[in-house]
Parts: sequence; structure tokens; C-alpha cells
Amino acid sequence: MMVIPAIDLKDGNCVRLVQGDMQQATVFGDNPAAMATRWASAGAAMLHIVDLNGAFARKPVNQEAIKQIVSAINIPTELGGGIRNMETLYTVMELGITNPILGTVAVSDPEFVRQACAAYPGRVRVGIDAQNGMVAVNGWAEITDVRATELAKSLEDAGVEAIIYTDISRDGLMQGMNVEECANLARSISIPVIASGGLTSLDDIRRLKEHEHEGICGVIAGKAIYTGAIDLREAIELAGE
Repeated sequence: MMVIPAIDLKDGNCVRLVQGDMQQATVFGDNPAAMATRWASAGAAMLHIVDLNGAFARKPVNQEAIKQIVSAINIPTELGGGIRNMETLYTVMELGITNPILGTVAVSDPEFVRQACAAYPGRVRVGIDAQNGMVAVNGWAEITDVRATELAKSLEDAGVEAIIYTDISRDGLMQGMNVEECANLARSISIPVIASGGLTSLDDIRRLKEHEHEGICGVIAGKAIYTGAIDLREAIELAGE
């Protein structure tokens, strides 16, 4: 199982939000490329990047910072935030991103997900963000009437490489992960699941690993590694056991 450090970009800075609220942003650095290098040096095998401005603007905004991150490291990167059409997808891939993450568009335009998977086979990931099991879209500003499990099942034959599942009620609160919800999703589909939202301690990683055989292949590490609650190198070693 992989531990994937996150870099969330807002106005060119590395930040962490509380439950996706742009008004509750803590800045952890003004040099995203340096932060990326720090996590890569700690042993990260992949980096998770979110263009927070892009998620609300519905198109990528922090392209310069993304370009600098990709240039600074030699590990794969995944990027979400504002990818809604093929033109934007091409632009993102030209930046050197390994795995684009499609979020809101998976609900609003599922056919685009299939087109993207056909254009970049084995590379497209889908981010499913949910509150009480219901999918949230547009930077988590809207809760839909679509169940996360139903959306995931509808993507079974689309060619999606992995699903990043975020419980937004836990995100940024340092209160532990909703492991059971992630495990339920992983059990219900054949697509690998990366857990996100609320990673607080190494115990969360131990609990996730109990479900690795059911399809949980990774976990996103955000606030916990920025505050020092978790040592990234130690987490990576535990996850890889």
C-alpha cells in the first residue's frame, strides 16, 4: 500500500483546508517545488496535487506551480482540480502529470471520463468526494443525490485506473479516517481505491492495511505530515510492510 503526500495549491502556495473550506486555509509554504522535493526525499513514490483554485474556477489555475513541482521531482504525480474537458486534459498532461484526476465531471459528464480513459489508457483516476455517502462536487460546495458507491460502480467498465475516495466530513480535522466506508467501497468494485480524508496517525494506516486485500491500494497524507503528527518516512515503511 502506498502513502501519497498531498500538495494542495491555493494562489501558488501549499495550503491545507478544513473540510474543503477555502476560508479555512493554513499556508504551509510558498514554494511548492521545495515541498515536493521534501516529500520525495522522504521516500514518497508518488505525489498528489490538487489545484484548489482550479476546482472552483472549473479550469486549472496554478499551472506555473504545477510545472515547477513536476520539474523538481522524478516521481509520478497525480493532479485534480478543474479538469472538465479534453482541451484542459491535454494541457494538464503537457505539464508532465502522470495521472489526471477527474472529479465533478464524473457526475456531470460521465462520457468525458470514458473519452479521457480512451485517450490515456491506464492513467486516468477519478476522485469521488462524499459526505454521508453522497457525492460532493464543485470543490465540495454542492452535495448531490448520487451515492458514492453507485458512481463508482458506473465507472467499472470505463477504464478508470484508480478511485480516490475522500470522506469530506473527516478531511483536515485530524480525527481519524472513515476506514469502514473506504473498505465498503473497495469491496463493492474491482477498481483499486486510494483512501483520503482524515489521516491522523499510524493506526489509520494499520487499519487500512487490514483491507488491502479488498482493494485499498493507497492513502493520501495531508495535514498529518505537515503538522508532524505523522513522520512520512515511517508511514511509508509501515504501509509497505
